[in-house]
Amino acid sequence: MDIRGATMYITLEPCNHHGKTPPCTEAIIAAGIVRVVAAMEDPDELVAGRGIAKLRAAGIEVETGLCEAEARELLAPYIKLRTRKRPWVICKWAQTLDGRLALPAGLGPHGGAGPHGEARRWISGEESRAMVHELRSYCDGICVGSGTVLADDPLLTNRAGRGRQPTRVVLDGQLRTPPGSRLIATASASSPVLLATTARALEVQAASAGILARQGVEFLALPAGARGGVSLGALLDELGRRKWTRLLVEGGATVLRQVISEHLADELWVFISPHAAHGQPASAAMADGAKMAASATMADGAKMANGAAAPGAEPGSSPAEELPRLDIRDLQAAGHLPQPRHIKVGPDTLLTFRLT
Repeated sequence: MDIRGATMYITLEPCNHHGKTPPCTEAIIAAGIVRVVAAMEDPDELVAGRGIAKLRAAGIEVETGLCEAEARELLAPYIKLRTRKRPWVICKWAQTLDGRLALPAGLGPHGGAGPHGEARRWISGEESRAMVHELRSYCDGICVGSGTVLADDPLLTNRAGRGRQPTRVVLDGQLRTPPGSRLIATASASSPVLLATTARALEVQAASAGILARQGVEFLALPAGARGGVSLGALLDELGRRKWTRLLVEGGATVLRQVISEHLADELWVFISPHAAHGQPASAAMADGAKMAASATMADGAKMANGAAAPGAEPGSSPAEELPRLDIRDLQAAGHLPQPRHIKVGPDTLLTFRLT
């Protein structure tokens, strides 16, 4: 196809340096394109206007700024990595209608066992879980705390059938991750495990570290965090040096709260089930996740934050009170979140928040 004399529309300024591929500017010039419309200049210090200058020096007309706001939103993870040297951080969790991150043993989708008498394992529906695997396929890594590994023994793999297989990152300041966990058993070059800990823990737990190392685990010795554990900021700095673009933080509640409270999250994905952990049937109004998120009467953050029983539950009557809790309504009531986007995903409601 002869494209001489054509106009090229692109989201980002063409590069003018050799990286994984030759310079894009050379290909554009060689193709005989006479006009380039780029939504924005590339913030990468290796580009930063040099590509535009190269094209103009070759006699090509260059225009920038068309749909720049849309391009910046689309390229936000790339821009953050190039300008702040850290990956884009997405916090994801699934919660019951009453804000729990786990289910009592044997609780089914309507309170009780599942359709075949089995214990219900997941809060979210099949459609939501499929969406999460798609999200994982776009991320460089998935991050959880060691408590989640101990409690749930997750795989943390992408099972969408396409896309990348992210590195599994475990925050483990005390080296509690069991060598027999499924995560460690599946550590490999194609599905790596990165254990973020401290130099002190590696010294004190040298025997455990040796066992994990022989199983293929990579250790990342980081400074201790102000609240104990490891420094999340230091972790993001290291992942930025590794050129990670997206990090998906999946839990548990303590890790998610810390990432959000330290203003390290760029985006929230919250899947809300229409069912409550205490097993009581939800009313039609309560079952609507979008109404729940917007309702001022249900967003009583002070009561919920102080451990009040969920709507419809009798205090002291349900094992749900002992389950981990992180309710998006508490964060909304505190007034620190923008308006979310609401997406119906099977029986669940997905709320997404852009924080940066």
